[in-house]
Amino acid sequence: MAHPKRKISKTRRDKRRTHYKAETPQIATCPTTGEAHLYHRAHWHEGKLYYRGQVLIDGIEVEEN
Repeated sequence: MAHPKRKISKTRRDKRRTHYKAETPQIATCPTTGEAHLYHRAHWHEGKLYYRGQVLIDGIEVEEN
């Protein structure tokens, strides 16, 4: 059975396994607002920050304080 002559570092291994090779970013549609956004990312819509269909930050309330 073949064995590597030298240990491959974790950094070198992880660089090979990265997903930079993906063709185009995946686009999701928010169920609440209907806004298009990247998967697993929060997005702003009309002064509010949404993630998974829920409001995380209401920008209007933050500006008043």
